[in-house]
Amino acid sequence: MEADLLLIPIDRAGPVPVLRQVYLGLRRAILSGDIPAGGRLPPTRALAARLGIARNSVVAAYEQLLAEGFIEGRVGAGSFVSRDLPEPLDLPPPLMAPAAPPPPPVVPHAGQYGAAPFNTGRCTLDDRTLQVWRSLTARRLARPDPALLGYADPSGSAALRGAVARYLRAARAVRCEPEQVVVTAGAQQAIDLVLRVLLRPGDAAWFEDPGYPAVRAALAAAGARIVPVPVDAQGMDVSAGIAAAPEARLAYVTPSSQYPLGVVLSMARRMELLAWAHRAGAWLLEDDYDSEFRYAGRPLASLQGIDAAGRVIYVGTFSKVLFPGLRLGYAVLPPALLEGVRSTRLLSDWHPAALQEGVVTDFIEEGHFAQHLRRMRQHYRGARDALVAALREHLPEMLEVEVPDQGMKLLARLRPGLTDQAVAEAAARRGVIARPVSPMFLAAPPIQALMLGFSGHEPGRMRWAARELARALA
Repeated sequence: MEADLLLIPIDRAGPVPVLRQVYLGLRRAILSGDIPAGGRLPPTRALAARLGIARNSVVAAYEQLLAEGFIEGRVGAGSFVSRDLPEPLDLPPPLMAPAAPPPPPVVPHAGQYGAAPFNTGRCTLDDRTLQVWRSLTARRLARPDPALLGYADPSGSAALRGAVARYLRAARAVRCEPEQVVVTAGAQQAIDLVLRVLLRPGDAAWFEDPGYPAVRAALAAAGARIVPVPVDAQGMDVSAGIAAAPEARLAYVTPSSQYPLGVVLSMARRMELLAWAHRAGAWLLEDDYDSEFRYAGRPLASLQGIDAAGRVIYVGTFSKVLFPGLRLGYAVLPPALLEGVRSTRLLSDWHPAALQEGVVTDFIEEGHFAQHLRRMRQHYRGARDALVAALREHLPEMLEVEVPDQGMKLLARLRPGLTDQAVAEAAARRGVIARPVSPMFLAAPPIQALMLGFSGHEPGRMRWAARELARALA
């Protein structure tokens, strides 16, 4: 390893002081031979900047290593690993034979990147949006702002954070200031950053049962003890969560449209959840992934908007409302978490794509975003109705279709005797993606149902897919 490339994981929320983490990380690199005898350590200022910490923490760690004989200083040249250390080094057992890390959790999203019906997460960009997007991009490139072409703020541009905050206050009743917004590479990165800052291995985390597989995998990767909390017609059963793990550090929840069942967290449950978080000092991670597309009545207010204690972390995305390839999401953070998330973001990918941020800012501020949402709501409502009609025509005896008031997908329950995984495999052989729901359950009795996306698919294509699904079932 080149010493200048050295990166030491820093956990600001953990019990170990930062300078101690730096010292242990450097010592581990020296003992393992990653920095060989005689190798030069990076200058203290450079390493502090790379790790996003105060320089005095690095200086103190170097002084400790110097006192213990691990490194030596050379006037005018810097700090080097001592050549007097024995080769090979007599490493302590934890360093000589580290336990093999568990394999990364597998997210059961086979075929998630394809355009085949009824894949979920697909978006439509009509001619009007494409025309505006081309125009705004060309305008930004014609008069390039140097700030958009260089390194930028890890939280995202001030202009976009302001636009997001104003939009969320008006549309979702989120209580936030631009300084609380961190722009991320999609909602999944926002969730991952929050989990890395908040959770230590073994911390209990409530998770909706059934729930979103990608977040379940992220919790497992963070070392959380996942506590499945059942979901009924009123959403997450908060009393069951309290009974199972009253001391949980975090609860992940999709209150506006539970994933995958689509139910809405009732107001009584919302208040119960907020009261528990306040008593327990826990955090609530609100994933508001598709609330923009509501087809009956006004959009539901956010959980964060009624949180008086500042315990809710709100996550949203442009991937669902514009297009996934944009890779822009955001988190609205309580002030106590801002610095930790910003620093962790800095160590992962530095900052969002600044040029795209500028285009999205213009798209929102000039009114195109609101117009796009109105057109897409109408378009997706029509696509939903077309899919429901096709399923009821071709599979009336095999599926019980639940027509959603919100979102980009629907749930179709199978008649008794059919299993969703077998149906999904048969459908895939005919070029149709029907996502099985039963694998999304942890402890609760699973239902046999299919999740079918209707956004981003043309009605004629969905009618063909419904016929193919019927043939697969037959």
